[in-house]
Amino acid sequence: MMLSDADILRRLEEGDLVIDPLDDPDLQVQPASVDFRLGDEFLEFDNGNISCIDPNNERDMEEYVTKKTVPQDESYILHAGEFVLGTTKERLEVPNDLIAHVNGRSSLGRIAIVVHATAGVVDPGYKGQITLELSNLGTTPVALTPDMRIAQLTFTQLKSPAERPYGEERGSKYQEQKGPQATRIQGDREFGGEQ
Repeated sequence: MMLSDADILRRLEEGDLVIDPLDDPDLQVQPASVDFRLGDEFLEFDNGNISCIDPNNERDMEEYVTKKTVPQDESYILHAGEFVLGTTKERLEVPNDLIAHVNGRSSLGRIAIVVHATAGVVDPGYKGQITLELSNLGTTPVALTPDMRIAQLTFTQLKSPAERPYGEERGSKYQEQKGPQATRIQGDREFGGEQ
């Protein structure tokens, strides 16, 4: 069952669903979703530094991105065909009986901006900011301004709470992330990690 605005507000009031800060609930809480805003940090890919991204090479993972912070009252220009990692301003805590889905806002989709490539699911138990996989599929650069509403999160109630939610007990790689985070795929079992 997907949560309505009334359900979302009730869960926020009860405190088991956390969205912080939620500065303007009247604007951000939609009929069945919550608008999340864009943070001011981005990870840009340094394509000239390496020949390819190799998940088996941890050194590559540290060297192929550069962090950029956008000063207040300025915008990040996402050029046509570019892909960067961004972050939400809001921090989210998902209770064990909910799953969240990250979706783009239709107003941004109409100017060719997408907010996730594949990472559209936020597991039960997750805590932290959301890393956004931002792409400009169009032919014209687009200015993205920190604090603008960038994504919508919807929430679905599970039939029963997750027995093994996302988190420390599972060794979850992105728990409590702050700001955009580059891939940690080298921690996957198939690349010699534990997950």
